[in-house]
Amino acid sequence: MIRTAIASDAKSIAAIYNHYILNTRITFEENPVDEQTMRRRILTHPKLPWFVFEENNTIMGYCCSVPWKPRSAYRFTLECSVYVRASHQKKGIGKTLYSYLFQSLKNKNFHSVLAGISLPNNESVNFHECLGFQKVGQLKQVGYKFNDWIDVGYWQYTLNNE
Repeated sequence: MIRTAIASDAKSIAAIYNHYILNTRITFEENPVDEQTMRRRILTHPKLPWFVFEENNTIMGYCCSVPWKPRSAYRFTLECSVYVRASHQKKGIGKTLYSYLFQSLKNKNFHSVLAGISLPNNESVNFHECLGFQKVGQLKQVGYKFNDWIDVGYWQYTLNNE
């Protein structure tokens, strides 16, 4: 079941995210986040909901969007993220969450969503392209994690194709 995340979900969401912080280059955060930090993030942009995928009262994944840039001309563009519990990847949870998020954002009149992907990362690229994202650019060596310089590619999904 998908539902809107609430503050009390912060501990479970942080646990999912911390796996990626500690073990992957997918996120450029380097230190685990605690429950309070995640709670603040969930509540920071109340008009931009976070969604969780829950199964048997356990959160298996979550997705969110944040403003892409603060200047007013960017107000219809967001950046999105999705994270799935490592033990539940490749079960359609990420796609289901993103689809739900995109419908919600479309209903709120947002126009496009960006996904930043650390490269190389064929799994994430294929995942996003399968959903209709198109690559729009790449920044060279902008992240440094695990003693390595990392490129970031940007993929864009247009919510309203008018």
